[in-house]
Amino acid sequence: MEIVVVGRNTDIPERFRTHVEDKLAKVEQLAPRAQRIDVELTHERNPRQSNHCERVELTVRDKGPVIRAEAGAPDRYAALDLASSKLLERLRRARDRRKNHHRRPNGLPVDVPTQAAEVAVEETPVDDRPEPPTEPGVAVESQLGDSPVIVRQKLHEASSMTVDQALYEMEMVGHPFYLFIDEETGQPCAVYHRHGWTYGVIRLNAVVAGEPAESNHVPADATT
Repeated sequence: MEIVVVGRNTDIPERFRTHVEDKLAKVEQLAPRAQRIDVELTHERNPRQSNHCERVELTVRDKGPVIRAEAGAPDRYAALDLASSKLLERLRRARDRRKNHHRRPNGLPVDVPTQAAEVAVEETPVDDRPEPPTEPGVAVESQLGDSPVIVRQKLHEASSMTVDQALYEMEMVGHPFYLFIDEETGQPCAVYHRHGWTYGVIRLNAVVAGEPAESNHVPADATT
């Protein structure tokens, strides 16, 4: 299994690379089909982020769903410890799920609005809008004009799946939401955590320019 370590705004000493390999040795036991682990170390230069200035993101490339974990700390070794603990726990859950043959509790409540809720955002001048990334898997950061706001974007390859599979993928990457294409309807969708064991699904309908969009209006509280 290949382990690829890269740094953003920082150098990677050989000592840290060796420590990464030792720390991630258990991954192969939990994910024997894994082909590669991507390790990304980021140094945050903003003094206000000193408590999380070292951030480690771990991504396991397997034949199944991508499993990811990340953590930040003042020290890169501490950040790696936190991220690897999260990663191993998600790998154990993925292994248990395979053993249970994708068994899931019956009657999982899911709230499914028919269209996306409108979100009020402050309009940004065109010249200050971040350029979208063009290469899959590569993060691009840009600053909004003269403001201190930094926007990080990443392009992902999309594949169609069921809502159940999207919920599973969301759990494996540890995010509060997950974007996907519904294999039954072909709609762009997002699943997200609500509370307890309940989840929500937001579906998008394409609107042709020039046609009325009243049918796509959903009250602001539709996803709560």
